[in-house]
Amino acid sequence: MKRALKAAAAVLVLVTAATAQQQPERRAQAPDTGGRSATYNPLKTFAPYNMPQQPNAYRGGDGSPGPLYWQNSADYEMHASIDPATKTLTNTETITYTNNSPAALNSLWLQVEQNTYRTDARSRAFSGGSRQRAENLNTEGTVFESLDLVSNTKGARPVKAEYVISDTRARIALPTPLPHGASIKILIKYHYTVTGPWGGRTSVGDVKDGPIYDIAQWYPRMAVYDDLRGWDTQPFLGNEFYTEFGNYDLFITVPAGYMVAGTGALVNGAEVLTKTQQDRLKQAAASDRTVFIRTLDEVHDPASRPKQDGVLTWHYHMDHTRDAVFSASPSFIWDAAKMNLPGGKTALAESFYPAEAAGDEGWGRCTEYLKDAVEHFSQDWYPYPYPAGINVAGFSSGMEYPGLVFDGIKTKTKDLFVVTAHEIGHTWFPMTVQSNERRDAWMDEGFNTFIDIYESDQFKNGVWGPKRDGEYAPGGGYPADEIARVIADPEAPPILMRADAIREKYRHPITYFKSAEGLYILREEILGHERFDRAFRKYIRDWAFKHPTPSDFFREMESEGGEDLSYFWRGWYENNWTLDMAAKDVKYNDPADPSKGAHVTIEQNGQLVLPAWVQVKFEDGTDLKIKLPAETWMQKAIYNMPLPTTKKIAEVVIDPDHRIPDGNRANNTAKP
Repeated sequence: MKRALKAAAAVLVLVTAATAQQQPERRAQAPDTGGRSATYNPLKTFAPYNMPQQPNAYRGGDGSPGPLYWQNSADYEMHASIDPATKTLTNTETITYTNNSPAALNSLWLQVEQNTYRTDARSRAFSGGSRQRAENLNTEGTVFESLDLVSNTKGARPVKAEYVISDTRARIALPTPLPHGASIKILIKYHYTVTGPWGGRTSVGDVKDGPIYDIAQWYPRMAVYDDLRGWDTQPFLGNEFYTEFGNYDLFITVPAGYMVAGTGALVNGAEVLTKTQQDRLKQAAASDRTVFIRTLDEVHDPASRPKQDGVLTWHYHMDHTRDAVFSASPSFIWDAAKMNLPGGKTALAESFYPAEAAGDEGWGRCTEYLKDAVEHFSQDWYPYPYPAGINVAGFSSGMEYPGLVFDGIKTKTKDLFVVTAHEIGHTWFPMTVQSNERRDAWMDEGFNTFIDIYESDQFKNGVWGPKRDGEYAPGGGYPADEIARVIADPEAPPILMRADAIREKYRHPITYFKSAEGLYILREEILGHERFDRAFRKYIRDWAFKHPTPSDFFREMESEGGEDLSYFWRGWYENNWTLDMAAKDVKYNDPADPSKGAHVTIEQNGQLVLPAWVQVKFEDGTDLKIKLPAETWMQKAIYNMPLPTTKKIAEVVIDPDHRIPDGNRANNTAKP
């Protein structure tokens, strides 16, 4: 063994010496530092990357669900009513929960998010009151009047459940374990006081024609039991969802003068609408132009309701969804239009809003915006899966749920278009592709903001300008430059930080904008449209109505995109590294003859590496662009880049179009 090592060492010495004799000038110009500079180490950027979760039979090495992937399901039947005199919501709820996991379950966990309004809620200490107003707080939270269980045994009767409430969670102790493949019914009767304007999610506020109730995150719902952690029981601190898919039936009883917008399809229109409204709804379902179901003038006309006194019960139904919400008010104007989906399918775009929001400057065009966004997202990424898409102008503004979103009453024109596209875009992330928002909010907010970029380009041929002009960046200008300022902040968290741990100062810049910019760079600079689109569409298709993790996304994009992206996942997502490329020393190969070409020295000074365009501007006004791949920096920090030119050079510029977040553009230009 020693003899072999000595022989190998001798060969290495000879090869090294020969190399030194052949390239004395290169060694003199760039002494071997192991490829490092004072601020860049290629071995750190290009080290093998270990995904947060390892592949197994549940989650494959290519990022798709494995052959043994499973998830549990929960179906809901709700009989809810609102008492406007006391602002009390009462609900009788039946959950049918099915255990598809390989384990028998000893307990069941519920999310009880209405307890966030209790004075002792964890969210109060966590948020410092930033997301709650004093008038929204009460000491009651959700009051359980009864909680019973019914087994799937034939003829079984309800039994009183033993349960413990812990902040915004409740644990039910099962009398016997729930085996694989079995179902159990959970019967809950409860009530709570609807909070004031922007109560976190559920709210009530007044407009001139009466109150608007936006009822969301309003019922005890099953926590997720998955292959990653078992029961995922993070408390509700402000970040949003992780729920099971199932079928929903909502029966909502309100005063007869109220209109109700609910998740899914209206089942009993003949009972709660006038004949005229039923006919208009049918007309809208076949119309590409917006049709009024209830006009502004009719809001004050008693004939716009089937009866004047008492109550009416509205029935909404939707299958294979992760949540259901509704809004109720006597003030609603209602319009709708047909949405054209792939394969000849259609769905209904609808808007509900009060008189204060009416008009073409306001919500009179909201259905048009909704229709355009859904049609483009369906064509580009994945078909819209629900029978209707609804936007409601109320007091829980800027919130998204399956098939129904809430936006602001005063929002108008371009702002209304942008927020409508963004909120309904959440249909794709996370309503269809349901990542865990409480842990990885960037996988819904950032992905959704990314698809918004292209919708902004597409609507009326970019009439309000593409988002690349700064629409989604904090301070306008080039989004890449905005992100450069964000990641230069040493206190800015990495994208892969737990969502609740990201301070409000960084929530939008990191969770929304850096995440969106990462996908934009991946599509525009790294993979290109064809490879990215195929991989991203496969990711959506594979994980539709399932629960992907960051590792599933990373693997899917690498496997289907055909690229080792370890350097990108590490630099952009796991760390908050900065990028700084510098150009200097533009020299002609023959100082007396520019026709013999030239070279420029490019230095990598940041730990983040991305492909970059280098522009060579000539004195005659023409230019040449050369793309440097990320692999340029796999072994070195300095690259003596050849320039295939025959003309005199005016200057060389790195990233002239600001496509990547270079943090120091003062050193991006060099002249001969």
